[in-house]
Amino acid sequence: MTEKVKGPASYFPSIEKKYGQPMTHWFDLVKSRSGDKHMEIVSFLKTEHALGHGHANAIVAHVLNGGAK
Repeated sequence: MTEKVKGPASYFPSIEKKYGQPMTHWFDLVKSRSGDKHMEIVSFLKTEHALGHGHANAIVAHVLNGGAK
């Protein structure tokens, strides 16, 4: 049986569908902001790329917690 995805990754299918970019695109954007704080990167994604707060927060949390290599 397939285990249900939990945490920030549970948002990824809807993020890809809504914004038309693969998750690697968003992960790379977050990585390019190294040195910025969590909420600074969330604000960047919201203002520069029109992501919703929950989606932006999920991406940033995933990357900053080592989920995207």
